[in-house]
Amino acid sequence: MGEVIISRVYDAEPAEGAVFLVDGMWPRGVRKDGLTLDGWARDVAPSPELRRWFGHRPERFAEFRTRYRRELDRNPDAVRPLLDAARAGTVTLLYAAKDTEHNNAVVLREYLRDYLRDRLTTPA
Repeated sequence: MGEVIISRVYDAEPAEGAVFLVDGMWPRGVRKDGLTLDGWARDVAPSPELRRWFGHRPERFAEFRTRYRRELDRNPDAVRPLLDAARAGTVTLLYAAKDTEHNNAVVLREYLRDYLRDRLTTPA
């Protein structure tokens, strides 16, 4: 099992492993030919309704995490490519939010790590 890393799309650091943009909208000011991606996983982004409700307000983050994880549970086909990539090696999830602690990529990284850990520790 590889590592799941998150990084702001605007940071100059090179991404490691398989690289996926995990926002529903393309980041402002970033040229499409300016990113080297293995995929734009827009289907794993929070629903527009959830994104608007959250509004990047830290006081809503705990509830956002719960609701977003519920959305991910209901969308296994969208999550599967990220899980497959994480099983094969390192995955970098790119996001555009300014807040590095309260965003969808933080929750998605937790979700992927939890899923993979649970599958490794659950007897067949």
